[in-house]
Amino acid sequence: MTEPNPAKPDREETDRRARFRRSLTSEAASRIKLAAKRPAFYQLGDETEAEADTRSKQADYVAVKGLLQERLLSEIGDETVLGRREDDVAIAVEGFVHRVLESEQIPLNEQERSRLAEELTEETIGLGPLSPLMADPAVTDVLVIAPDKVYVERFGKLEKTEVRFRDADHIMRVIERIAAQMGRRIDASSPMADLRLPDGSRVNATLPPASIDGPTLSIRRFGRRRLRRRDLLELGMMSEEMSEFLATAVSLRTNILVSGGTGAGKSTLLGALLESARPTERIITIEDTAELILDQEHVVRMETRPANVEGRGRITQRDLVINSLRMRPDRIIVGEVRGPEALDMLQAMNTGHDGGMSTIHANSPRDALSRLETMVLMAGEELPSRAIREQIVSAIQLLVHIRRYEDGVRRIERVTEITGMEGAVPLLQDIFAFRRLGMEGRRLRGEFSATGIVPRFVEGWRRRGVSIPLGLFHPRSDHHVE
Repeated sequence: MTEPNPAKPDREETDRRARFRRSLTSEAASRIKLAAKRPAFYQLGDETEAEADTRSKQADYVAVKGLLQERLLSEIGDETVLGRREDDVAIAVEGFVHRVLESEQIPLNEQERSRLAEELTEETIGLGPLSPLMADPAVTDVLVIAPDKVYVERFGKLEKTEVRFRDADHIMRVIERIAAQMGRRIDASSPMADLRLPDGSRVNATLPPASIDGPTLSIRRFGRRRLRRRDLLELGMMSEEMSEFLATAVSLRTNILVSGGTGAGKSTLLGALLESARPTERIITIEDTAELILDQEHVVRMETRPANVEGRGRITQRDLVINSLRMRPDRIIVGEVRGPEALDMLQAMNTGHDGGMSTIHANSPRDALSRLETMVLMAGEELPSRAIREQIVSAIQLLVHIRRYEDGVRRIERVTEITGMEGAVPLLQDIFAFRRLGMEGRRLRGEFSATGIVPRFVEGWRRRGVSIPLGLFHPRSDHHVE
């Protein structure tokens, strides 16, 4: 059998090497070109001592990593990476690094060798340069707009990082890896995708021509552990009275709509409130990208899906809401209502499916009702405005509006009851509210306070044998937040 000549690799090997050389830094690439003039990399062990000494002086960590990455992916192939479980790929990468470092003269110390194995594994199956940012518990958003422009949000403030990608192709590979893990595709014909990471973090990716200057990546992190209601209390999102009232409302299957702006913490609050749902309930969650993680055992998670390359197979939130009604749900949770599914959600709440909860983008409780009305009209049903508002008033009892303030802290701004209609206008009354007292440096001072109004549905709770202390609704001025 004729041995292949390493000096004349076949066309497939040549294409593979060219593709991965483009992913290296210019400095590492120049070193690779110098190395290519000698025998192939896997013959380093045959060099003389003088040549090895000269090479040791010239080699650096980046060049070695680049060469090993090229050889690794040449051996196992892109298809193998996507077709095998992450644990298997990680074992293969670690074995490859150990074998090469033991058999060939690689000028790296022990610390660099350990770091090399970790980084090659992360480059192969993980998020590459973004991994340190994802490990930082203070980071809530990671935003990539160019290879040399990576931003994060820490404590409510955006800041540029020192993290760099090699080039746009490097960003592309990370995006494709995330998409492949979900069984999704993203390319020039379908240049936008909503994805998620294994830890539940939400990902949005865009490619040209949708993003003109190159691929972009936006990651909304949810931390290594889910924030619970007690955590939100400690973070100053709400007062003890608010927490107790909302927990009682959820346990008694009150229909609740959480409103707020982008990044205000709506999904986090929704997940924390659902801790109070009974453990025996059958809960169905419907989301564009599955994020909610609940304590209850009997949970059915449903997720939308875009159309395939042939334009078929699309599953919308409205399809899922309609289907969920046939699944014997105790509670239907719509992660975020944003379209015609609003009509079917309201219909479900009005036909015996109590305890429904959802979130909506809005600047105030009243704005939330206006947006919900608009979404119902998107269903294509020519309903009069008054009929839609009557449906909304009948279906939803509580609005919880959350806001991210200028100091970066997320707080519940209002807890509002919908009491009925006056003419064609829904009537709202605040039960709790956050009042600003001023600024102390960069920190906002304020207080949570009850308005003194007892919700009308509390009387219904009492008739069901549930006792709730009326002291929760007495105005106080001792809940200062600083």
